Amino acid sequence: MNKILLCCAGGMSTSMLMQRMEKEAKEQGISVEILAVGFDEFASQIATWDCCLLGPQIKYKLAEFQTIAAEKHKPVAVINTMDYGMMNGKKVLQAALALMQTGGE
Repeated sequence: MNKILLCCAGGMSTSMLMQRMEKEAKEQGISVEILAVGFDEFASQIATWDCCLLGPQIKYKLAEFQTIAAEKHKPVAVINTMDYGMMNGKKVLQAALALMQTGGE
């Protein structure tokens, strides 16, 4: 099972995106677990997830979060602004799966 952590300012907007990603994964037959949290929960959550995608509004946290996640060998990236704004669950799911395959390289 692929475990994807979504992180934004408060976890609200990523919750909507999470639902769209879960729907897309189900349609494609992809086994996923997705959790949306606020950025203050990142450090306590990242160890149990395969990757983390950040909402564009907190991209300023990317370097800090990558440092924390690197200790646990977890990739972190920022969600494409257009895909986030359009709540494009399919593209964001694809981005998360690709991030897990490449390890953030």
